[in-house]
Amino acid sequence: MNRTYNDAMFIDTFEHEYTWLNGFMRNVHRSKNKIALIDPVKQTVYTYHTLNAEVNRFANALQKNGIGKNDIVMSVLRNCPEFVFSYIAPRKLGAILLASSFNFAANELAALIDQNKPRVLIYSAIVSQNVEDALKQCAHTPDIVIFADNLEGKSVSESHIAYDDFVKNAPAEEPERTFRPHIYDEVLRLCTSGTTALSKCVPINDINEVLCAHDVIMQYPLCKDDVCLNLTPWFHRGGCHSGGVCAVFYIGATAIVMRQFLPKVALEWVKKYGITFMTGTPSCLEMLYRTKHRAKNQGQFDLSSLKGIVTMGAPLSREDCIRYMQGLSPRIFNGYGTTETFWNAFLSPSDLPEGAGSVGASCIDDEIRVIRQSSTERVLPDDMVLKDNTELGEIIVKSPAKTTYSYSGNPELAEQRFFQGWTYTGDVGVWDEQGRVTVKGRKDDMIVMSGENIYPSQVEDALKSCKKVKDCIVTGISDALRGEAVVAYVVPADKTLTIKELYDFCTNCADLSQYKKPRYFALIAQEEIPLNSTGKKIRRLLKERAEKDFKAGILQKS
Repeated sequence: MNRTYNDAMFIDTFEHEYTWLNGFMRNVHRSKNKIALIDPVKQTVYTYHTLNAEVNRFANALQKNGIGKNDIVMSVLRNCPEFVFSYIAPRKLGAILLASSFNFAANELAALIDQNKPRVLIYSAIVSQNVEDALKQCAHTPDIVIFADNLEGKSVSESHIAYDDFVKNAPAEEPERTFRPHIYDEVLRLCTSGTTALSKCVPINDINEVLCAHDVIMQYPLCKDDVCLNLTPWFHRGGCHSGGVCAVFYIGATAIVMRQFLPKVALEWVKKYGITFMTGTPSCLEMLYRTKHRAKNQGQFDLSSLKGIVTMGAPLSREDCIRYMQGLSPRIFNGYGTTETFWNAFLSPSDLPEGAGSVGASCIDDEIRVIRQSSTERVLPDDMVLKDNTELGEIIVKSPAKTTYSYSGNPELAEQRFFQGWTYTGDVGVWDEQGRVTVKGRKDDMIVMSGENIYPSQVEDALKSCKKVKDCIVTGISDALRGEAVVAYVVPADKTLTIKELYDFCTNCADLSQYKKPRYFALIAQEEIPLNSTGKKIRRLLKERAEKDFKAGILQKS
């Protein structure tokens, strides 16, 4: 290219040196005695210096066992110090961390192992049985299997090595560098946490990591003096990148380890550790609110150190947002995005509660659109629906800083989801003149009745406006006459709620067209609503249940 200056040194330095690991190492050198990580359960504190030393021990032990460039290190870890070591150490060798859910069933883990062929597998001992069962099913066998974080004293296979034994004699010095890093190197591989049956592996490169950290630093803003508690698993995109290990250790802040979300403990830790930001799903916020609200001593939880609470996974209703702002923190943040692209729309405290219900407009470096839908052709990014908050379309996002536009080992799916720099999310929504998007449902959750398209979330929103309804989930069942019929599983807020009351409410509800009215109902307990680990409703599981319940005569006709 014909530049007006010599760009060779800039390109070489930028592409090889502008890495997440270099950002972390700057904090090790300039703030070595600053607290990086606190594990309250084990009463262990790591400074940036001691954290790096532990990371080096793990990296050196891996290198001694032949792990190097582009090798896969697979973790099946809950939030624990070993997750942090696994997040950083492979980068020093040019290896890749595949961060898997510790909630996966054995057959799901087996599928991931065979697909990704990790040379190393490290897991929390609490899931040892699942891991052992998975390994028995696999065609691929990892070279090294390590168990860690055995607080519960679980029994494990004798062929697996304890983390402490694996790193016992490894030096704390920097491992020998045998490769030259590049910002386009894959450093992390995450599994989608959506509502589909099978996880997809999403590769994330080094510059994605840096720019995700920058995004969080700008949006909060986050600084080196902050103390962050993420209530969600770090193996998720939101858990890892939003107030998780990526941004926290890049800016030089402090992270708190919480292995299992316990709302009372989380509230107590705010004062104890001076927590400034908490991150959790909307269901986490609800449990925090109820725990605080029901406390006999209303002043026992001091949340004054909080600069804000960040939530993702689902939009907040205006009513819920106001409750959380009054009862937890006046500064609530709500992000919207995907595993592939991190967050792409964002509501800051100044946008709430007025913007509640929507996901807001695009983030600083992103663009979000709502385009026409079609089941037979590729809709172009410029084929947008009206900005009238009425016309439904598919939500697409352009996020060049935070995505690789690919899936590991699945180019066919990548071709479907990524086009001209845009990610086709599969979410359906509307938008207004300011570009603020409101999600209405998923394309694959759509119910088609007598040729009419019905999105379950629209029916759920209407039902939840009934004072006697605490929560609900809507799906469809086969109907010989109409194609599909709408089914509503309802969690009562009042024990006196009846099916007739629900029917009458839907009949008279101005927000619910008659063809969208549920034909069948069932009253259920809250825990019967299936959720993934980010709090999203898994409607396909209810669809399977609904067909069985219909045949068994459990569903009641309106």
